Amino acid sequence: MQCPNCGSTHIRKNGKNRDKQNHICVACGRQFIQDYAPTPSGYSDEVKALCLRMYVNGSGFRAIERVTGVHHTTVITWVKLVGQNLPDAYDPDQAPQVGELDELETFIASKKTKSGFGQP
Repeated sequence: MQCPNCGSTHIRKNGKNRDKQNHICVACGRQFIQDYAPTPSGYSDEVKALCLRMYVNGSGFRAIERVTGVHHTTVITWVKLVGQNLPDAYDPDQAPQVGELDELETFIASKKTKSGFGQP
């Protein structure tokens, strides 16, 4: 093994960090690890697509978390990132001539008794 800084072969072990052996060069003092191969991090594109598809089909964030094991705040972040790529909503120049209202009934009445708790 050689030092990546000076090329010297006079190196010593220098503890561990995240289960990787650290080495130190005696000649220049540079600390390094033997293998700099990055570990894969993050979720695959298939998992992201599945979570987004579930969201579009009406599943809640916590339901998606239960099914896929991906934390719900991660799914919320993915939805926000995809939402930024969408075009802005259509803004019509004129207001529509016909509107639609849902039928809604409310009942407003007075209380039958005017006494409170413990009163006659």
